[in-house]
Amino acid sequence: MLAFQDPALAKLDEIEPWVKPGEKLVIIGELPKLPLTWSIHSKLDCLQMVGPTKSLPVKNPDLITPMTMEDRNEMLGLINLVQPGFYYSDTPLLGDYFGVLKSGRLVAMAGERLSMSEFTEISAVCTHPLFRGQGFAADLITHIVNKNLDDQIIPFLHVVSSNSTAIKIYEYLGFRVRRGISFWELVFTGRQ
Repeated sequence: MLAFQDPALAKLDEIEPWVKPGEKLVIIGELPKLPLTWSIHSKLDCLQMVGPTKSLPVKNPDLITPMTMEDRNEMLGLINLVQPGFYYSDTPLLGDYFGVLKSGRLVAMAGERLSMSEFTEISAVCTHPLFRGQGFAADLITHIVNKNLDDQIIPFLHVVSSNSTAIKIYEYLGFRVRRGISFWELVFTGRQ
């Protein structure tokens, strides 16, 4: 992991001794001036939303199952089916993940990714297309929000700006928009 005090002034050429051509780097927020040795692979415009300050009831708590690293292939499969992005096979190591199973099959999931002393990011919220509209995502998010609030941690999340359905669900659950934020995926092309 790498952080910049002021991302807009970051000098990516200073990290080049530690990266190989083809390696990717994700920058969240402001994009610094890119040296010729870096190129933009993709950009994702998102909203950063901060969670509610009060616990909410989970409608179907019996459906929520803790996920483990043994479930990571099924978790990755669901993510890749509905929302390919910044989620990899070891992402579940970053926090607690929970799922909803139907007939032994993972149909919805959500978890925690980025954690700081007083904040935890809710991540990988997704539902299989055949199981949408049943409240699974809302229950998973509420479960994670309540878990964090019990630990005096403020939950937050990122959502693609164009995903109005998810934004409405998050707002219904008490999340509010903090700011717009971009996720830039860069590729080190190497010195020519």
